[in-house]
Amino acid sequence: MTATWGGLTTGQKKGAFIILGILLFALLEAILHPVDPALQNLDNTFATPTLAEPLGTDQFGRSMLARMGDAVRLSMFLGLLCALTSACVGVALGVLAGWRQGLVDRVISFLVNVLLALPGLVLILLFAALAPGSLTMLYIAISLVLWVEYFRVVRALTRNAVASSQMQASRMLGFGTLYCFRRHVWPTIVTPVMTLAAFGTANSILALAAVGFVYVGLQPPTAELGLMMVELFPYYSDAPWVLAQPIIAVFLMIFALNLLAGRHRQ
Repeated sequence: MTATWGGLTTGQKKGAFIILGILLFALLEAILHPVDPALQNLDNTFATPTLAEPLGTDQFGRSMLARMGDAVRLSMFLGLLCALTSACVGVALGVLAGWRQGLVDRVISFLVNVLLALPGLVLILLFAALAPGSLTMLYIAISLVLWVEYFRVVRALTRNAVASSQMQASRMLGFGTLYCFRRHVWPTIVTPVMTLAAFGTANSILALAAVGFVYVGLQPPTAELGLMMVELFPYYSDAPWVLAQPIIAVFLMIFALNLLAGRHRQ
């Protein structure tokens, strides 16, 4: 049996610890190392790690510590923002469709089927190609893809809650819609929504890195993990420690978020 502490499994505790460490790194880097991540020094290209530059420099002599801190903050901010936006939209529409059913359910479900006709990454790439370098466009595209999963899960759970005998009893006793939602629907959907939010944040970070890797996302000199990978890849034999940094950062964030999304205590 998986050990649980305070309602979370051991794996979730480890994931939360890793995420906290990443956030502390991003915050402390901005406070203690206020260096412009785009500042070049061609006399100091691919410098090995030192006390002044613990992560070394890249092919343009830019501080890798400053660029990694900036890139991690960007990825975490966009991931959390997309997860929050898509959760709000997906939960609201899922509850509406599952509660009202009928025409409302059919219309929203048709819209979902239209979005599902295109793979999510293709849709994100299409939006990113329309306005290369636009963080706002990436935010809209990723959120547009992610809300569908929330909708499908919440709709199914809401339909079950609405049809339950407990909900029927509350209605017969004259309790209002808000009470029925708080008492019967919300407790049913809150845990799956939190799990989807962790996965959604991870998917947002991966999507941002993917569009950066194919050069249709954010543009240089922006510090972004996927863009850093593709820029540093030609130099993997000269400075492998530099290329490894954005790869390890993406791995740790995705790994920690997947741990955090693990099974909750029953």
